[in-house]
Amino acid sequence: MTMNPRKTTIVFKKGITLRNPILIVGLPGIGNVGKLVAEHLRREYKAKKFATLYSPYLPDRVVMLKNGMVKLSNNSFYLLKASKNVKNDIVILTGDAQGISSRGRYEINTKITEFFKEKLKGSFIYTIGGYTPGNTFVKDPKVFGSATSKQVIAQFKGSEVVFGKSKGFIMGSAGLIVAFAKMRHMDAVCLMGETSMLDVDASAAKAVLLVLAKRLNLHIDLSKLDKIIEETAKIIRDLERQVSVGTQLEKLHKEPEAHPSYIR
Repeated sequence: MTMNPRKTTIVFKKGITLRNPILIVGLPGIGNVGKLVAEHLRREYKAKKFATLYSPYLPDRVVMLKNGMVKLSNNSFYLLKASKNVKNDIVILTGDAQGISSRGRYEINTKITEFFKEKLKGSFIYTIGGYTPGNTFVKDPKVFGSATSKQVIAQFKGSEVVFGKSKGFIMGSAGLIVAFAKMRHMDAVCLMGETSMLDVDASAAKAVLLVLAKRLNLHIDLSKLDKIIEETAKIIRDLERQVSVGTQLEKLHKEPEAHPSYIR
């Protein structure tokens, strides 16, 4: 299949065989948690790209490459072949952006769900996102979950995933794909790392990766994320010190003189 600039299209390599694949979706969003998780898995296991989604509903921009050329903004599917002790191949979906309109997000995520079920014969979907319960810094992030059924929730019994406590809405692909999977009688779960509303929240991503590692029997080196976490913590400490000093100076300017002078 070739790319059609007028509609959402998935171009994929033919002849690829998959064994009971599961899908992990990690796209840009709150705290970039999903994107961090997907990219970390892709690089850790050197997953190979085998399909690309193009859509007129993605941002109208091209990415400048190191070799001096460009590529159209897209979402890409990568394959992580299962080892002998793992029964499922893993498909990782990540990309430059999500759809820029409600109609676009509906079309793109419908296409993703259909492609995984009908073309790849997939069995289970994980979507990854960020969850913000407030505006305070989260030192030890939890992982919240929302799933397609009670049966899926039961699979996480005894895990660190918290169900039924998160409130509000799941925006974009992380929520829509789970909803569309449910409509097509597929199992799916959204795993949300608790985030402090940072642009890049490596702590939340690490919390989700630890859950995935146990669920999928994966060994994941988290040292690169730990480095980002340390750097982020240092920046936050510096900001807190600056705010503290600023507050103290503000109080000094507002306080009256201890020994006011009078004209007699």
